[in-house]
Order: sequence, then C-alpha cells, then structure tokens
Amino acid sequence: MRAAPAAGGTAELLDRLPAYRWAVVTSATRRPAEARLEEVGIGPKVLVAADDITRGKPDPEPYLLGAVRLGGDPARCVVFEDAPAGLTAGRAAGMRTVALATTHERSELFTDVVVRDLSAVSAQATHGGVETTAAG
Repeated sequence: MRAAPAAGGTAELLDRLPAYRWAVVTSATRRPAEARLEEVGIGPKVLVAADDITRGKPDPEPYLLGAVRLGGDPARCVVFEDAPAGLTAGRAAGMRTVALATTHERSELFTDVVVRDLSAVSAQATHGGVETTAAG
C-alpha cells in the first residue's frame, strides 16, 4: 500500500525554509514516523516522537522539546497542527498555532488561524528567524 502524499503545500513550504528552522513533532513512535516521513519525502533534521517524551499532546512537552532541539524560543515558534490536542499543546507551550482543516471541522479547531492546508501559508527565512503569513 502506498502512503498518501504530504498535505497540500507541505513540500513547497519546507523548501523555502532552512532545515535547522523547522521540526516535526508527532504523537507517533519514531520508527513509524520516520518511515511515513520518508514515504512522503520529508526529512527533518529535528524529529520529536512519542519515544522522546513522557507526556504527549495535549501536554506542551513535545513542542517545548522541539523548540529546545531547534535552539529556539518557544514564544517565537509556530505550530502547524491538524488535531485539537496538538493545538492545545502548542498554545500551552506559548507558541502561535495554525490549524490545518484537513482532519477536523473548523469549529473543533481552537487556534490563532485556520487554513485548508499548507498551500495557504507562506514563509520566508530572515536573519531574525522565519516570517510566516497564512490566509485562512
């Protein structure tokens, strides 16, 4: 069985960002997460998987660990999530959140911004970090 492609706009968004400025934070364990990411052509330098943490989403621990591994300030991080528990975790970590309306209804997604997929997001690396804009 072939895996579904990455969500719309994912490859284009990641291509515009330096690899050291983004991470994948997943509730999956490492081996299945790495296999799935490889199938869709995504190779993060930083991957936080369920094996790396003691408390999963909606606890902020996974996202805070991601920020540490990136060497970034959580307040300057943006979480892109498709699930309510992940959005709760991102907000609890003090991060801005952008919901992808791909697996849940918009009314279930309590967030700063809701977009249909990552094709509605633009990002640009700057000297001070990454600037993002999203069109909901």
